[in-house]
Amino acid sequence: MRAPNSMGRGRGGRGGGGRGGGGRAGRDEGPPSVVVEVGQLMHDCESEMVCKLTEKESKIPHFNAGVFLENKKKIGKVDEIFGSIHNVMFTIKPDPGIAAKSFKKDDKFFIGTDKLLPLTRFTQPGKPSGGRGGGRVTTGRFGGRSGGRGGRGGFGRTTNAGRGGGRVGSRGGRDRGRGRF
Repeated sequence: MRAPNSMGRGRGGRGGGGRGGGGRAGRDEGPPSVVVEVGQLMHDCESEMVCKLTEKESKIPHFNAGVFLENKKKIGKVDEIFGSIHNVMFTIKPDPGIAAKSFKKDDKFFIGTDKLLPLTRFTQPGKPSGGRGGGRVTTGRFGGRSGGRGGRGGFGRTTNAGRGGGRVGSRGGRDRGRGRF
């Protein structure tokens, strides 16, 4: 039996959380220093609030971003974002103790400025966005992830290329586990 790690971290060493994670999950960052109006309540639905985006600079809220009242009291977080580019809506999942029915139509909600993304991030998909992950440049025979040696599905030449590749044009996942026909 091993002695416990003196740093109290268990598996993974740095930060906490073991595999991946980074130790940020569930951390309450507190209210932001500056909030801007992000939306107005349209109606409640299944204990959530459906809102219309009113942000003036055509910015879209992050998923799970905290949502506040004007006095910076946190009421919940952004759960889903939907609608067309010109008519964006989102839902707010209220924090425990906050009832969706307690708000009236056209009540205003606010968000920290650091939790907004520019609309161009969604309307110009060909433009590289930089940051983490970046775009993948493919010059191989099959393009994308599904070709070659199985991959995990994606944008190769096959139409039904889930995990293990597809059948047409891929090599790695063909007839795996089914025997020969």
